[in-house]
Amino acid sequence: MAYTESWSGKINRKLIKKLHIIDVAAGREKADLVLKNATFVNVFSGELDTCDIAVAEGLIVGLGTYQGREEVDMTGKIVCPGFIDAHIHLESSLVSPAEFARAVIPHGTTTVITDPHEITNVMGTDGIDYMIAATEELPVDVRFMIPSCVPASPMDESGSNLDYRDIDSFFEHPRVQGLAEMMNFPGILSADSATVAKIVASQAHHKKIDGHAPGLRGNDLNAYIAAGVYSDHECADVEDAMAKLKLGQFIMIREGTAAKNLEALMPLIRSEKYFDRCMFCTDDKHPSDLLEKGHIDYICREAVAMGADPIRTVQVACLHAARYFLLNNRGAIAPGYLADFAVVEDLKDFHVVTVYKKGRRVYHDGTVEPFPLPQIPEHLEKRAHDTFHLPVLSAADFANSRPRGVIGMVSGQIITSDEGYAGGVDIQGDILKMAVIERHKNTRHIGIGYLKGYGLKSGAVATSVAHDSHNIICVGAEDADMAFAANRIAQNHGGIVVVRDGQVLAELPLEIAGLMSEKPLREVNDLLENAKLAAYSLGVGKDIDPFMTLSFMSLPVIPTLRLTTRGVIDVNTQQYI
Repeated sequence: MAYTESWSGKINRKLIKKLHIIDVAAGREKADLVLKNATFVNVFSGELDTCDIAVAEGLIVGLGTYQGREEVDMTGKIVCPGFIDAHIHLESSLVSPAEFARAVIPHGTTTVITDPHEITNVMGTDGIDYMIAATEELPVDVRFMIPSCVPASPMDESGSNLDYRDIDSFFEHPRVQGLAEMMNFPGILSADSATVAKIVASQAHHKKIDGHAPGLRGNDLNAYIAAGVYSDHECADVEDAMAKLKLGQFIMIREGTAAKNLEALMPLIRSEKYFDRCMFCTDDKHPSDLLEKGHIDYICREAVAMGADPIRTVQVACLHAARYFLLNNRGAIAPGYLADFAVVEDLKDFHVVTVYKKGRRVYHDGTVEPFPLPQIPEHLEKRAHDTFHLPVLSAADFANSRPRGVIGMVSGQIITSDEGYAGGVDIQGDILKMAVIERHKNTRHIGIGYLKGYGLKSGAVATSVAHDSHNIICVGAEDADMAFAANRIAQNHGGIVVVRDGQVLAELPLEIAGLMSEKPLREVNDLLENAKLAAYSLGVGKDIDPFMTLSFMSLPVIPTLRLTTRGVIDVNTQQYI
């Protein structure tokens, strides 16, 4: 009986709200908010319309002439639907989810689709629970795709190994949209049952499956899509994108910090045939980019500067992602849609002046409105701040008794080259020792290899942001400095450090799972930039990002050579060398 009454009460509350919405829409009652004289982007007709926009109960209820309890004149501004990032790893911002929200609100972003792949590799399903709790009721709506590849490769050592049984229950969460980027396309193509089971689980809950398959063609691409993969964000050229579009996939045009594909994929936005199956995403967005360039507004600005139609650009920035992810009440300005607005000065620079989320102003004229921080369960907070389990290291742990593979950096790319073998550090030849130290389960595994092209002349650089398993990765000229740097990372519960002669030159602690800081974005960025300067002072080439470059050297799914906790592997053959 109690259940029936509770359900009845819920229905009654919703009914009262719905009746109020109808009365406001019909003009019988005043709206909660009216944007007067609003010129807005009509993403359905592809034009600019001008009228009043009436809001009640967090929804747009009418377009026409309205009165409201609060009225704001929009003359001279353009109202866009709130922008949507179709694929991002929040951890890449290096700050907490609440701080990330505070950073992107001023850029008109009101919804992001995140893949908590990084923290899940560290904490397992606790990482998913942590991110869901840490994003509850933020002024940016955070939706989730559940990580599909933990770890990214069986040759890696992460903090957890998840199969479909571990993730199945998450698909019923109201903020979960589906299964995140299926990087293990070889597992799909070989019909590996454990890999395919994750897709089957997501489909059983009627959810989406995102892809990650750069360059896949022919029957391999047919098989990948037939398995149920609906999108791809890894297209670096039009040919790759067109091959996938013609077979029915949706394309996420990525313009982030590490990978920038907008310019190459601009023909898709200009195309009448294909642009409606394209959306924008950032994938990874570092502090300096968020502060200096922006978020989805930056992509819009760049697209228009490259010749894209402004209204079509807005459609790609909001409506298409909403449709793809079946978020049917957002991405447009029309009755029944969420009152999520990005108010801009024009459709050229996309300078955002005001942002509304569900009809509540959350940003205006340089100021983010205060919002309560999410309450994270104590056991998850404790777990997130205790993810380093390894012994104190010494120089002897980095000793090398035989030749090891040399991983060659490729300028401007995260792919690498095979540079043969080396038996020791050669500063003149720009060959440095590199190590990946397992930090999750105290296995004492340390993979040793060499790195060519980094430029370091002395000291060592280390970070716990090491895709995708996020062990400690360290490069150095001296074994003692490498040990000191790795120990410092563990003492700080994660982060980035630059050392020389047993002294810390600069560091950025990342105490949340070794991936994110609790500090404000600007402070994190200052510490990060200081660390970059310290690395450059030790000889690291100024044409590279010292830490981002290093973080990809342990990712065993990108050719050619990578270093894991067990040694250097050839990604193409999946063999240790």
